[in-house]
Amino acid sequence: MSTLQQSTDATPRKLTVATAWLDGCSGCHMSFLDLDERLLALAELIDVVYSPLVDAKQLPEQVDLGILEGAVSNENDLQQARLFRQHCKVLISLGDCAVTGNVPAMRNTFPLKAVFERAYYENVTQRPGVIPTIEVPALLTYVQPLHAVVPVDIFIPGCPPRADAIYTILADLLAGKTPDPNAVTRFGA
Repeated sequence: MSTLQQSTDATPRKLTVATAWLDGCSGCHMSFLDLDERLLALAELIDVVYSPLVDAKQLPEQVDLGILEGAVSNENDLQQARLFRQHCKVLISLGDCAVTGNVPAMRNTFPLKAVFERAYYENVTQRPGVIPTIEVPALLTYVQPLHAVVPVDIFIPGCPPRADAIYTILADLLAGKTPDPNAVTRFGA
């Protein structure tokens, strides 16, 4: 894993951070926002350059820290995961969906055809049998955790991880330390 220690220049460079959510509920981003006043302290050290929480529309060419929440369940998720891995020096898998597939992976117990039949034939009242294809990413045959499709540097379990755990891990990274997520969070916590 690359280090994220900040420069020791008189005016240290802020670290760049990008976040996104794949197939999940966005609860991990809500936990990030639950950092409350600690967000102000982080803002002194980082620049969020891409995220659903900011207005940036394109992932920069080089990012210090990428944080992805959610499982990989469609072509868009897969593309986003690959893009983050390509452009982020360090990649964090945030939350149980990203780490294990969790709830989105429950569909793996059914053939994809059965999923479509249930959603677009059995449980609809308007336009039954019409499967949307325009501007809807194609589902992958199986939902996968993030590390199944790209290398991940840090795994932060939790559903969602508590704000305190996220802060501790980010603070360790910013201090140039190797964080120990198992010391501050666990699956389902």
